[in-house]
Amino acid sequence: MYTSISQFKKDWNYERDSTVKLLGNLTDESLNQKITPNGRSLGFLAWHLIQTIPEMMGNTGLKIEGPAHTDKVPSSAKEITEAFKKSSDSLLQQIEMNWKDDTLNTEDEMYGEKWKRGLTLLYLMLHQAHHRGQMTVLMRQAGLKVTGVYGPAKEEWAAMGMDPME
Repeated sequence: MYTSISQFKKDWNYERDSTVKLLGNLTDESLNQKITPNGRSLGFLAWHLIQTIPEMMGNTGLKIEGPAHTDKVPSSAKEITEAFKKSSDSLLQQIEMNWKDDTLNTEDEMYGEKWKRGLTLLYLMLHQAHHRGQMTVLMRQAGLKVTGVYGPAKEEWAAMGMDPME
């Protein structure tokens, strides 16, 4: 759980940049990639990341710029990446304008439970990491480059002149 806005901002900026790098490797054609015929597509997962920012944070009273939960997945990878940047930046702006460290202890109704806002921020970040991981599997299946987040991806090891771990 976050207890300071500055710590959240530091972590969010790292996570945001990691997600932007990953999204930047999507192609329009790859957005339909699925593991199973009834599974979620790569485009759906990427769009879901973006939709969750205004949806979840709206439950805390913040007005985040971004797509509604009912908006359809765009067919453009670039549009998805730009929407993520916009929502992510809007989140930081709204927090800076409306919250202070003690605000992180305020509780909100969240999916049938009461969550402190510091916990909501943590869950938002973990939600993003979770789906980003799912996206990397679909990206590999689609033949796309995958970027490392918490360490180098296999291809990044090779680019550094090192043998990737097996």
